[in-house]
Amino acid sequence: MNWGAVLAPYTQVVEELKVKLKGMRAQFEYDSRHSPIEFITGRVKPISSILEKAESRQIPLKYIEKELQDIAGLRVVCQFVDDIYTVVSMLRSRNDLTIIEERDYVSEKKESGYRSYHIIIEYPVETIEGMKKIVAEIQIRTLAMNFWATNEHSLNYKYKGRIPVEIKERLQRAAEAAFKLDEEMSKIKNEVQEAQRIFRSK
Repeated sequence: MNWGAVLAPYTQVVEELKVKLKGMRAQFEYDSRHSPIEFITGRVKPISSILEKAESRQIPLKYIEKELQDIAGLRVVCQFVDDIYTVVSMLRSRNDLTIIEERDYVSEKKESGYRSYHIIIEYPVETIEGMKKIVAEIQIRTLAMNFWATNEHSLNYKYKGRIPVEIKERLQRAAEAAFKLDEEMSKIKNEVQEAQRIFRSK
């Protein structure tokens, strides 16, 4: 399999969407309005991870583009929980992508404590073979959710998905603490935003 040729359109999707989402963020700033987007990251899944996932799900390589929805992944990190839903409705109103699935793990957290909003999209890219629709995943979460998820991901990698019970319990407590932090910050959201506006105007 020519991985370079297979993954090139996915790289294009990540780069194009990063530019567009950063453009959305900039527009809020030009208007001196609170931007629901704090920062954006994106990546194309490494080949080793693609192979690992395909093997664990028993997906033949010729079907990976159809079956794996997160080969191209973007992460939109927000300051407040409300901002997540603002970003979701902004994405729903765009006509340059098609939403094919939404999973709300913010209001319905996973058993592990994981919270995030996942949107699976189809995005058209121009290739030398013509237009191709690429499936990508956009995760939207707060800074606190991102901090927790990044650490949980590292531990999952270390323990190959079998995190010891004691650490699992600590992670669940940490997830609740992170969500408490988000809830408390939401209560002083207006104060924080006003302070940021004053800071920016200087």
